[in-house]
Amino acid sequence: MHLVSWNVNGIRAIVKKDFVNSVRTMAPDMLCLQETKASTEDVYSTAELLPEYKVFANSSKARKGYSGTAIFTKEEPINVSYDLGLEEHDQEGRVITAEYGKFFLVTVYTPNAGEGLKRLDYRQTWDVAFCEYLQWLMRRKPVIACGDFNVAHQAIDIARPKENYNKSAGYTQQEIDAFSALLNAGFVDTFRHFHPTEVKYTYWNFVISGREKNIGWRIDHFLVNPKFLPEVKEAYIYNEYHGSDHCPVGIKL
Repeated sequence: MHLVSWNVNGIRAIVKKDFVNSVRTMAPDMLCLQETKASTEDVYSTAELLPEYKVFANSSKARKGYSGTAIFTKEEPINVSYDLGLEEHDQEGRVITAEYGKFFLVTVYTPNAGEGLKRLDYRQTWDVAFCEYLQWLMRRKPVIACGDFNVAHQAIDIARPKENYNKSAGYTQQEIDAFSALLNAGFVDTFRHFHPTEVKYTYWNFVISGREKNIGWRIDHFLVNPKFLPEVKEAYIYNEYHGSDHCPVGIKL
């Protein structure tokens, strides 16, 4: 089984950039998208280009064309739920949970702390709530959590750690500590498990031509419970695929 996660930075825009062919080439059984920037209707309309998938979409209620997540799946889930069940965190369409026989698949688009770190306080409350939500799910069956977590966890995960530390969203000590707490709550970062010393990124800033210079960040992750880790055969960063400021990441079970 092949699972892929991709922050598409606007599903309507990426469809014009070979998205369908990229998905068909990767051929995931389950494809999780973040930052769709679209209504659920727009996502379902796009999904008609990939009829082999059943599609579930969550969109922002607070702002049109902002945030949003989706799951494209070849296997029918037992159940699908949206958000965290907490009103303060459920306005931006950031979470979808699909239940399958052996696991829950959760896709997340974690809030960015923002320019000037103006949303860092909110981000910290989100991180605690999301961790508690995953722990609640874990009491029932194993969890695979994937998406744009908006944090580079270690210096190896960011091209310019010194310049960005405690100055840039996604590399503050608070965000690093929250991701550590998530791992300590019962998760393994699959890519770092299989590739402990490999330098590879999943996001590059368009403004500075980061992709061409490979000045990037590894902020898109697949996390699994340690007991489920033997089911994971490999973890991937597919940086050969373009169309977004992020590239897809994946695991094979």
